[in-house]
Amino acid sequence: MNDELRALYQEVIIDHGRHPRNFKKLDHPSYTQEGYNPLCGDRLTLYLRIADNKIIDASFEGQGCAISMAASSLMTERIKNMPVTEARQLFDAFQNLVTQPDPPKKIREYLGKLTVLGGVRDFPVRIKCATLPWHALNACLNNITKQIVSTE
Repeated sequence: MNDELRALYQEVIIDHGRHPRNFKKLDHPSYTQEGYNPLCGDRLTLYLRIADNKIIDASFEGQGCAISMAASSLMTERIKNMPVTEARQLFDAFQNLVTQPDPPKKIREYLGKLTVLGGVRDFPVRIKCATLPWHALNACLNNITKQIVSTE
């Protein structure tokens, strides 16, 4: 990762970590999913309102490290007003971004602002922090909301 991208990564993570967007309990959610990262202690509850196969609104509550809070904030911003099928594709693209050594340019372009979280690849222990909200999203989209999603 070049120095300019690393600086952007840090700036966005700090901003969204300190001032998370959509940090609130959503009234009348269609889905609620708890998530827990025992390695770092991150805990969150994701709220989604879905209608006509589209994510109408998304929010979260919880506590955790800056990466976890930033990932939740960035994710909820991105998925609002998104068709469920596209949110599933976004989940797959994000997983590729944070787990593959050199994700294709096409994926990085598709993810846009979310690409800054790709920096966690350089810190493998932090991948679970960044993916926690995404696993909660995936559980909601696949209607597997009976238990707490864990990164372990």
